[in-house]
Amino acid sequence: MLKGLYDWTMEKLARPSGEKWLAFLAFSESIFFPIPIDVLMIPMILANRVKAWRLATITLIASVVGGIGGYLLGAFLYESVAGPIIELYGYQEQFIKVQNWFKDYGIAIVLVAGFTPIPFKVVTIASGFASLNPLVFILTSIPARGARFYLVAGLLWKFGDPIKDFIEKRLTLVVAAVTIAGLAGFAVLKLI
Repeated sequence: MLKGLYDWTMEKLARPSGEKWLAFLAFSESIFFPIPIDVLMIPMILANRVKAWRLATITLIASVVGGIGGYLLGAFLYESVAGPIIELYGYQEQFIKVQNWFKDYGIAIVLVAGFTPIPFKVVTIASGFASLNPLVFILTSIPARGARFYLVAGLLWKFGDPIKDFIEKRLTLVVAAVTIAGLAGFAVLKLI
């Protein structure tokens, strides 16, 4: 069943409309979508490695624009919109701690969260709520998210066939590893 879903996803994402879905989900992932966008970007690049850099660029732009959306939610609509998103994931206490850390470490927090599996949506909302300078937020998000997406694109572009073979032969293991990495990012926030 998993193999069939993988094959179906690879076929759908190889279509031109796949890029629109990638952009929409990258945008959404920076605000509320729980699945790391890499999970969608990886099969798209493996389906057509020539598009690796284009897909990384689409993902970067949409992710940063989504981050600006999360920032605005935190800055202007925390009580009515952003707060319930933070509450949905059970991050109220962590959010308060992160907000306090922004006073001294705002740039470092955005850099780390933008590159690692730590959920970026929490940081985008906290950045706005903590009144981190919006220009600093954007200029920090670009290299953080860019490094992550271009690293994935570069590795897949360079080593795509062996990686694709590995994924297709060990699909269950790969899905489990990606899921664990995502959950680890959420766990890090729980521990904060």
